[in-house]
Amino acid sequence: MRRFAMTVLLKDDPEIIRRYEEYHAAPWPEVVEGIRGIGVRRIFIYRFGRQLFMFMETVDDFDMQRDFPKYTADPRAKEWDELMRTFQEPVPGAPAEETWVEMEEIFADDHTA
Repeated sequence: MRRFAMTVLLKDDPEIIRRYEEYHAAPWPEVVEGIRGIGVRRIFIYRFGRQLFMFMETVDDFDMQRDFPKYTADPRAKEWDELMRTFQEPVPGAPAEETWVEMEEIFADDHTA
């Protein structure tokens, strides 16, 4: 299993934040199926203010650059992705044209008690 942590900002508008959360309360089935189909096993999105944090657990050989484009090859998943991007803006320092940016893992306690 691989882990990914990513972040993005929502636009600074309470209505946009409300709508974003509303969509995620009932995601389109093609979105959920598409994400599972590319090797994402679990996905969580958290919000603090307008900052989003996404945590994904994937299959061992998952590669973001190779596998994510397979997800957006589905027209419905692409529509979802494009729609969600209308609610988002990049965090300061994000590469040009990027919304979600990968975060570097700096600590992990994988020991079980």
